[in-house]
Amino acid sequence: MAQKVKDKEMNLVIVESPAKAKTIEKFLGKNFLVKSSYGHIRDLAKKDFGVDIANSFEPQYVVSSDKKDIVKELKDLVNKSEMVWLASDEDREGEAIAWHLAEVLKLSPKNTKRIVFHEITKDAILNAIKTPRQIDINLVNAQQARRILDRLVGFELSPVLWKKVKPSLSAGRVQSVAVRLIVEREREIFSFKSESAFKLTARFIVQGDDQKQQEVKAELNKRFKTEKETLDFLETCAKSSFKVDQVTRKPLKKSPAAPFTTSTLQQEASRKLGFSVGQTMSVAQRLYEAGKITYMRTDSVNLADAAVSLAVEQITREMGPEYVQVRRYKTKSKGAQEAHEAIRPTYMDQPSVSGTSAEQKLYELIYKRTIASQMSDAKIEKTSVNIKVSGSDNYFQATGEVIQFDGFLKVYIESTDQEKEEEDKPGFLPQMNVGDLLSVYQMEARERWTQKPPRYTEASLVRKLEELGIGRPSTYAPTISTIQQRGYVVKEDRDGTAREYRFLLLKGGTVERSVKMENTGAERSKMFPTDIGMVVNDFLVKYFPNIVNHDFTAEVEKEFDSIAAGDIVWNEALEKFYTPFHKQVEETLEKSERNNGERLLGNDPKTGKPIIVRIGRYGPMAQLGDGTDENEKPVFASLTRGQHLETITLEEALKLFELPRDLGLYEEKKVVVGIGRFGPYVRHDGKFVSLKKDVDDPLEIVLDRAIELIEEKREKDNKKIIKTFEQEPGLQILNGRWGPYINFDGGNYKIPKTTEAASLSLEDCRELIKASGKKSPAKKAGVSKKKATSAKTVKSKPKAKTTVKAKKK
Repeated sequence: MAQKVKDKEMNLVIVESPAKAKTIEKFLGKNFLVKSSYGHIRDLAKKDFGVDIANSFEPQYVVSSDKKDIVKELKDLVNKSEMVWLASDEDREGEAIAWHLAEVLKLSPKNTKRIVFHEITKDAILNAIKTPRQIDINLVNAQQARRILDRLVGFELSPVLWKKVKPSLSAGRVQSVAVRLIVEREREIFSFKSESAFKLTARFIVQGDDQKQQEVKAELNKRFKTEKETLDFLETCAKSSFKVDQVTRKPLKKSPAAPFTTSTLQQEASRKLGFSVGQTMSVAQRLYEAGKITYMRTDSVNLADAAVSLAVEQITREMGPEYVQVRRYKTKSKGAQEAHEAIRPTYMDQPSVSGTSAEQKLYELIYKRTIASQMSDAKIEKTSVNIKVSGSDNYFQATGEVIQFDGFLKVYIESTDQEKEEEDKPGFLPQMNVGDLLSVYQMEARERWTQKPPRYTEASLVRKLEELGIGRPSTYAPTISTIQQRGYVVKEDRDGTAREYRFLLLKGGTVERSVKMENTGAERSKMFPTDIGMVVNDFLVKYFPNIVNHDFTAEVEKEFDSIAAGDIVWNEALEKFYTPFHKQVEETLEKSERNNGERLLGNDPKTGKPIIVRIGRYGPMAQLGDGTDENEKPVFASLTRGQHLETITLEEALKLFELPRDLGLYEEKKVVVGIGRFGPYVRHDGKFVSLKKDVDDPLEIVLDRAIELIEEKREKDNKKIIKTFEQEPGLQILNGRWGPYINFDGGNYKIPKTTEAASLSLEDCRELIKASGKKSPAKKAGVSKKKATSAKTVKSKPKAKTTVKAKKK
């Protein structure tokens, strides 16, 4: 441990988050003060990319305006401290945070130590204090290279998109590849031609040894393309006998999945708990900082020997030694980095923890997966029975599974993206022997269609990115968040559509035919590309094919790994990428044509004018007229939700020009339906009411439904208003998300929790406004307008042999 210090001096430990600081402080003595930097304290300046390209890509860092007070406090504490311990996370981002702190706080190497740990326990913290190290400049360089490369790509590509596609667009290196994957999958779906066939299932009656009858469900080994083939076969079956032709029993073993990595945790939390990737990482971060799990950004599946021993003890104690099977897993993902453990509980004897509901659920998932990874295989006997149809070469097959020893299944069963329907899952089969005659209870044939390729969920997109070697554990969540924030992708549920299917039933020797209805195509939490996302993707694929090529992007990730290993000089790697890329940008600005996804659908039958669809100022729209007639301007109409520039038909586009549409009168005032900047709406008496997503179609809605929506909005507004004042019409007491508040003159003012809002008088409200001192306007989404130049600019580069022209500060 650090040498003994005088009482007036101290050891200062700097971590990234207050929660982490609070947990660590419990394990250290009174001579240690733990403070948080609240993440990065500085970043690249906005001006001139924040990179001096001509000077070996020298980064120009600025201390963030919201971190100036934190930096001042830390500097004061450094001056009072004998030793500073930099305890940021053990990965590239954490190493960079430690380096930035050392640079900005002007820490002396003599009085500075870097400590790392992959779990926040007393033993881990004390061991880290005993075994400090220096800042790993290679990891810092790898992080800098990624940050600078992403800045250069984003800052150079975005202006190209502004000029050639649409203002206010942006592009990113990894994000653009993710969007391309989603767009390509959507186009696979657009071009997919579904074909139908008839699936036949039969319910047979088996006479058991105890004379009790049991039912067996079996499926025909082929599907018929036509209804006639299906009917002919059913009629054959009406006269046929059915005999057990073959019984196959096969012992199977199922092994548990490896402990969680960042990627597999995100996938499983999505499937089992319905968490988004971002939510999973946020909850896992809290669990880690509270000392409940190991570090949550890792692509390792290894477990420490001590953790394996504790897992074995727990399994033996709770279930018996026959459930133990020690396993060592190897990481298979491309470019796996950092020598972390897998994600596991810090204390293996704790099946549950306190915390929020989300924290408890995620912790339980991690605990069960970790314990199961050290448990015995499940032993299963799978039985397949072929049932021959007399007079036919086809046969029915029944399958069943019997668990002979549950092993790890006692604790945990891994989910899949495509869960089987309950009716398709193997169950128990009664005893059957070759030669047994079976009687058929009924036989049915349902028309079924081939399935289109599945759209990505957040979890399956993460798995695809990992398979391709794109991104790293720390990048999955921000990548998926960014492509949604930019409006290139939406994650949403979509209701299916009603579809008829043909149904044939053989029962009692006769075949009945009917047509039934089913819902098809329902989507839950799927990733859909927007029209602007597809147009931007097409532009990048055409003019910057390397940027959106997953092999190229994966190769760049390997270069970052090589920089982290000290094998490549970071700014030389940037030079190799940037020179041809910058040339691409200049050529594209000069030679490329503007692309707004414009598509000619045909001509309006009434006027003969062309109907065009394209990206407009507020999104995808249809246009009537090409603007060549000086006396008559084109007419515009927004596309409805679910319509695409690539798939909308002329007939569908013509209907859009029927909007806005008068529905009639309500309370002697017009009711109008239309589509605006924020989607479909009903307008009445100067007020707008949004149509319900996936429920109301602006082209089909009728007056009665519009009145329902108007009344619903009124009721909601009435509940929002607690009190108004005739003497001061602009002052209201309202119900908000966080409780009652006062709204006046464009500002919002708090009402004390102990005060009954409805009892406030006008004077009471004025007093509360006066006491508040200033109004608190509603926050608007977007980036702060404070200029980066308000922060002090610091030109800095790591001090290491692997850098070019490294400068000593």
